Amino acid sequence: MDDQEERVHDEEEWHVEAAAVIQDVKDCVTQMVISSLPSSNTTIFFNLTTRENNTYCIELTASGFRIVGFKYDDSSQPSEDYYETPYALLDTISPMYRESFSSALAAKLLLLAENRSQDNLDCVD
Repeated sequence: MDDQEERVHDEEEWHVEAAAVIQDVKDCVTQMVISSLPSSNTTIFFNLTTRENNTYCIELTASGFRIVGFKYDDSSQPSEDYYETPYALLDTISPMYRESFSSALAAKLLLLAENRSQDNLDCVD
């Protein structure tokens, strides 16, 4: 499928994809929920509040994520800029997301290193 072709989902598939996006970023934002704007087989919308308390309405299509408004359920100000992932979008609009994501990643890496050290000790015993 060409990147510019619209990805077609039924409503249930969009909601499953949206739930996965929300799950991925929920710990690094104040709130992210599915918007009450109508979704289609090519589009779904999110309402987002960053840790800086800025609000956005975000559109997800096959082209990616883009800001379409600066209040919930508002698509009146669509940006021309698309982001391939929610992380790229959040990295651009929310310095506190960047800090939170970096801290969470560092904590996970530290835990992984500690677990590997313990596993190595278990092998020696």
